Amino acid sequence: MRQQVRPFQLTPVRIFLSLAFAAISLFGSWLDAMAYESLPSATPDFPSIIQPHADRLAKLESDKEAIALFATTIGPALQLSDAARTLGANALPVKVAKELLVPDLTAATHRFIGSLAAWHLASTIRQGMKDRQFASVTERLSKAAKPLTWLAQQDKAPWHNSLTQLSDAAASPDWANGNQGELVERAARLETDALQATYQEWDRIRNWKDRVRGIRGQTRLCGTWQWIIHNHQQHHQEQKLSLLFPPVGAAQPTPGLVETIVLGDNVYLRWEIDGQVQEDSLQFSKEGQRLEGTFVNSQGGWGSISGKRSASCTP
Repeated sequence: MRQQVRPFQLTPVRIFLSLAFAAISLFGSWLDAMAYESLPSATPDFPSIIQPHADRLAKLESDKEAIALFATTIGPALQLSDAARTLGANALPVKVAKELLVPDLTAATHRFIGSLAAWHLASTIRQGMKDRQFASVTERLSKAAKPLTWLAQQDKAPWHNSLTQLSDAAASPDWANGNQGELVERAARLETDALQATYQEWDRIRNWKDRVRGIRGQTRLCGTWQWIIHNHQQHHQEQKLSLLFPPVGAAQPTPGLVETIVLGDNVYLRWEIDGQVQEDSLQFSKEGQRLEGTFVNSQGGWGSISGKRSASCTP
């Protein structure tokens, strides 16, 4: 497998009101179908989960309020209790917060709750227009001034442009004078964009612990190792390799290493080189200074691996 020593370093709808509702209904259904096509299969029913907290969601005015809502209600309701507890903890030490990727988790949660709020706003407006409850739509828009300011600050959100277009349509006197088509269209577009962003950020938060474990494992492996591979297939031949595992965030990963899983002292490595595959199952010992285990590869080779750390991690 490894034969030599490698230093592993729509256009706006402007038609009569009666036709506008029919056209936008079809348009909205198409957008929703397109959105759901790109979503994971096993996902929460967000509308039913957020409905009990709709009032708080509609009144959010700051990142702090968004984190509080997630930590106290929406996070646990989505079975994201570990993330919720971490964000709800008071004054974590800087080192611990960094190791737990708290800044990344916090940013993802801001985006997640912001996407939920944008989705809820658009859904409420579109449904109100569909039901011809124009007074309730006007009231909803008037109450959304401060929440809209907070949402508008999220200028990197994928739905930000749709939010701007909806705000412009809502500020126009046209919709109040009988031309509701554009407002409904903009709400449908925002609803779809926010829906996709909601699922993407939920998936990121859901996999947060895996990223923490992955970084911890990469940090523990980081350094230079001298490995001895004993291959039973090749007449018990032994190879000596010098492997360099780079630190987290290194521009050049270890050549050929495509997967690393570290759970406690157990280490799994998967290598893919020149169309061949090798899997290593190892364990740390001697306070992390040695790795012992076995390997198998796609050529039928199998045997043992003994690794000894020869240099510590170099940033």
